[in-house]
Amino acid sequence: MKTWYGAAGICVNEQSELLMVLEGNMKEGPKWSIPTGGLEAGETFEQCVLREIEEETGYAAEILSKIKVKTGTYEDLNIAYEVHYFTVRVIGGEATIQDPEGLIQDIAWHSADRLSELALSYPEDRSELLAYLTAPLILMENPTN
Repeated sequence: MKTWYGAAGICVNEQSELLMVLEGNMKEGPKWSIPTGGLEAGETFEQCVLREIEEETGYAAEILSKIKVKTGTYEDLNIAYEVHYFTVRVIGGEATIQDPEGLIQDIAWHSADRLSELALSYPEDRSELLAYLTAPLILMENPTN
């Protein structure tokens, strides 16, 4: 079984909103996710998460901490995955989709109430993401909503 490696960034602004992207194609329908993407050759997980945030949102970020590694398998695809999650803070840039794969359709900051209702790419993450919104540890400098 092949393993896919990636990184994801959790970023909460001063209004207790989570940075998210709307991704997907017409076949599957778009769903919301925190910025997440695959590890490229020669890249560290830290470099990966910062690159993915910039590609998917246009924001420059810095890592505050590594919080977990999520592993599992997609049995139907015969693929295992390992995703490294980081808390991050936006330090510059502006909301601009620069996704080279063309899957990102929107960038938004979502409140806990809104996050509870959204269709998520990874619904198993919802409770942990909500926990970050109710007790945010990561703040964005100069938020631009």
